[in-house]
Amino acid sequence: MRDAHTAGPGLAPPRVVRSAPAGAVQARRGYALEVPSEAHRRLAAAWLLLGVAALVGAGLLAVLLVVARTPGLREAMPSADFFRVVLVAHVDLSVLVWFLAFAGVLWTINSGSHALAAGWLALALVACAAAAIAISPFAGTAAPVMSNYIPVLDGPVFLAGLIILGAGVALLVVRGMRQAPPVGTTLDGSAALRFGLNASLVSAAVALIAFGWSWAAIPRSLPAAGYYDILFWGGGHVLQFTWSLLLVVAWLWLADAAGLTLPLSPRVVTLLFGVGLASVFAIPLIYLAFDVGSVEHHRLLTWLMRFGGALAIPPIGIAVAWSLVRQRAGSPAARAPRAALAASLVLFAAGGAIGFLIRGSDVRIPAHYHGAIVGVTIAMMGLAYHLLPRLGLAMPSVRLATLQPWVYGGGQLVHITGLVWSGGYGVQRKVAGSEQVLHGAREVAGMALMGAGGLVAVIGGLLFVVVVLQALASRRCSR
Repeated sequence: MRDAHTAGPGLAPPRVVRSAPAGAVQARRGYALEVPSEAHRRLAAAWLLLGVAALVGAGLLAVLLVVARTPGLREAMPSADFFRVVLVAHVDLSVLVWFLAFAGVLWTINSGSHALAAGWLALALVACAAAAIAISPFAGTAAPVMSNYIPVLDGPVFLAGLIILGAGVALLVVRGMRQAPPVGTTLDGSAALRFGLNASLVSAAVALIAFGWSWAAIPRSLPAAGYYDILFWGGGHVLQFTWSLLLVVAWLWLADAAGLTLPLSPRVVTLLFGVGLASVFAIPLIYLAFDVGSVEHHRLLTWLMRFGGALAIPPIGIAVAWSLVRQRAGSPAARAPRAALAASLVLFAAGGAIGFLIRGSDVRIPAHYHGAIVGVTIAMMGLAYHLLPRLGLAMPSVRLATLQPWVYGGGQLVHITGLVWSGGYGVQRKVAGSEQVLHGAREVAGMALMGAGGLVAVIGGLLFVVVVLQALASRRCSR
């Protein structure tokens, strides 16, 4: 790794911390973890690059989606059905594969030194699955099924990729749980983060069990739309707990990188992680009590996510936001994590607020989940910048790493504003082209605003890819 004299205009070099003897108690209270070994760095960096590759594919597909919904440009799309085909692959790459890949980064950092070969095998399986998902819109005809949480292309290439993805994630989670170090009795900031990451592993394991349970219980005679919606409903809800736990881990780690002093002790943070995890253990009870296709099963999972899974997020989010506003940046190295924190908090809060405006099935629904999902994504991107030198790559430029969250987050904020505006006039979700039925200038203006913001967000997303690839190229040149 380059030293501080050759780092250029990058972030401050990582602290060099020697491994403590077995049984030693570390005194640091900061919310951060050290990468334990060179082997861990290589594997974690590979997971990060896989996530970046997924975002590249999703970004390219997003251009087609924005064109399909933008007045004056949407006529260039071959059909509304092609819009849905592309939308399926875009969502699965930009959310499912990206989130899982970044989870692989954090779970690898949090793991022991054994069974690294299993980690590489899990990475290879997920990479093959991502490639299958990316090419599936162009690999023959497959009917798009806009099922909740995991939309599907009902064709052999996509379904094979989804099965391989499940196998890779199962291996990743099993290894992560087997190799997760104990939190210990001394609850400092590092221990609190480990507890949060261990909780996210448990949540991911329960999600996999829910997917398998639903698959075994669903009648095979159901039409594709109903079949896949029921199949992914339970496990998809549990995955939201997983993403929430990882989001809070990212916020805390970024706050530490920004030099913030939080008004929450590690013990309180650990307790909040436990509250966020507790709801996961109600999932098997719901499966035992009600059939997977019943109204009760559907409603209980929705209520559990709405009132149980979100309990840990507001206190920590408010504490981080309060500290961000009250405390100034102490050094240039703090600018990038501060920018990522601010953009993530704003987008996540905007997505949550929009959820209270939803009435019916209009485009306020995608505005809600775009805000929340992009809030999680920006936090992960900001943490990725902080981790780059710690994973053996070069340090990113402070200027680009600070600019990118504002471009991406600002574009997404305009994007969801346009969707909320249009949704108020009844523009429906999951449609494009002539199916949008834009009656007047107000609907057209709202969707045009959506399109402009979406294009800016695509630029911001690609800028993240540029920053990471620059770090990779700089590292190779310095060898």
